[in-house]
Amino acid sequence: MRASRTEKVINYVVLALFAAQALIPILYVVFLSLQSESVGDGSWGHVENYAAAWEQGHFSQYMTNSVIIAVLVVVLALVLSLMSGYVLGILRPKGGNILFYVFLLGIMVPSEAIVLPLFFDLRTAGLTDTIWAVALPQTAQSLAFGTFWMRAFFRGVDPSILEAARLDGAGDLRILRSVLLPIGRPAVVTQVVLTFMWTWNDFLIPLVMSPSGRMRTAPLGLAFFQGQYTQGSTLLAAAAVLVALPMVILYLLLQKQFISGMTDGAVKG
Repeated sequence: MRASRTEKVINYVVLALFAAQALIPILYVVFLSLQSESVGDGSWGHVENYAAAWEQGHFSQYMTNSVIIAVLVVVLALVLSLMSGYVLGILRPKGGNILFYVFLLGIMVPSEAIVLPLFFDLRTAGLTDTIWAVALPQTAQSLAFGTFWMRAFFRGVDPSILEAARLDGAGDLRILRSVLLPIGRPAVVTQVVLTFMWTWNDFLIPLVMSPSGRMRTAPLGLAFFQGQYTQGSTLLAAAAVLVALPMVILYLLLQKQFISGMTDGAVKG
């Protein structure tokens, strides 16, 4: 049934209101970051605020830590999710459903419930204040979602495609690499974007697992920068833009595949 002109107008108005609600705070932060630091100076367009926030907040170190951790978590979680999703979605071994529910526990249990016992375990292993103390727990969390996500995608693949590949002599690894990955690119990109976003924004695990602050990430650096510049809202806004910029760039580069993956997942769901 086709929507009437009035319904279309109402839909666009509602969407515009939601878009404005999301964009206005972001635009305000960007506008604030370009204002002058001097009291009483109403000039605008001070791009040097970003350089000042970058230098004074030591964001070169924090951004480097965040990028290394995010890339490591994304790669590990994606590779492991593809393997576990293939086993549970395509091979479907005996006891696979039980194993799948075990993976789901990783989604249902909040990190706040396990972060302290995990800290003591990692400290005993001598891993605290290292990149692995931050990356491994985040990889485990992302693996739980990744297994759920990739299993759902693999179970929706047409079985005739797999049968044709096996008739051609393809093994499981070749089927995964040459058949499923090309047609599953939107699902893979969606997982990459979500995993990167969750890892980049995570606050609790880097805070607890790096007591000395050596592996402090960009969101942590922004929080400590806020404590130092509670009166300097201009520099704080500039720092917030810097911290959010990598996620915005990644989404803009992959938005087409990301939206396609989310749409396909919603339809299959």
